[in-house]
Amino acid sequence: MTNTVGWILSIAIAVFWTHAASSQTYPNKPIRIVTATPGGNNDVMARLLAQGLTAGLGQNVIVENRPSLLLGGYVSKAPPDGYTLLLSSGSLWLLPYLQDNVPYDPVKDFSPISLTNRAPNILVVHPSLPVKSVPELIALARAKPGTLAYAAGLAGTSPHLAAELFKSMARVNILGIHYKGAVAGLNDLIGGQVQLMFATTSAAMPHVKSGRLRGLASTSAVTSKLLPDFPTVAATLPGYKSEAEYGMWAPSKTPPAIINRLNQEIVHIVTQPAVIEKFFNAGLESVGSSPEQFDAEIRSDMARMGKVIKDAGIRAN
Repeated sequence: MTNTVGWILSIAIAVFWTHAASSQTYPNKPIRIVTATPGGNNDVMARLLAQGLTAGLGQNVIVENRPSLLLGGYVSKAPPDGYTLLLSSGSLWLLPYLQDNVPYDPVKDFSPISLTNRAPNILVVHPSLPVKSVPELIALARAKPGTLAYAAGLAGTSPHLAAELFKSMARVNILGIHYKGAVAGLNDLIGGQVQLMFATTSAAMPHVKSGRLRGLASTSAVTSKLLPDFPTVAATLPGYKSEAEYGMWAPSKTPPAIINRLNQEIVHIVTQPAVIEKFFNAGLESVGSSPEQFDAEIRSDMARMGKVIKDAGIRAN
């Protein structure tokens, strides 16, 4: 029995010192940031962060693009050594609610490093709709249940979930009309085929500024720097919050020293004025957090939006 205990203790000590040694020499080879296909917010963020990490860590950090639905399964199986990182949105932790047989557990299979960005949606309506505030929209929807329609993108995307959370919290019956993309939905909203939409800020604001749409409110928890002139939906519906959130992860069991080193570098990058401006111009708020704060944000969003997805019977396309 004593020999067994001693053997187990020896193994534990060896593992500890192996992790300690690898952390002290980290990084000593190139690092990959795995993210979604080129052209979207994930890719923009990954490339900005890769530039900053290359400078801060003294090793090349490259971006590897893969189909978004495959990201979690791929990175969760990578060695937990800090050389394969994942940059993704909330779709990573909400996908298990939207489809079956997801090949990873969003909590158990990843080590959160830092929240990097937020992007609120904006609630917009057609100018002919006789409402100029969220309370007026709710009153109209309750007075005419089932007659108003909102444009939605693909099922389970941030704008779609923002609308479903609104319906649930406001207790209104508004029809959802799905489109293959935001542009098609916005075009139909501008044309009056639908009455409202929870749209991305970058897509909707040019139409708000031109007068083709009327902006009512931001979906952020507090007033957004991207939408400083708009109230929040939460001002009318306390507790309402629906934003696209992005962050960086490593595979589970990555040594804490490596996680903390990466966290320090990422927080430093996203708080630089030049980086904040670049993100802002792309319709993104720059955010830095501790691993613990990021983990808490994930769990909170899973509880809130997971219930919305289940209650509304939403399934990914």
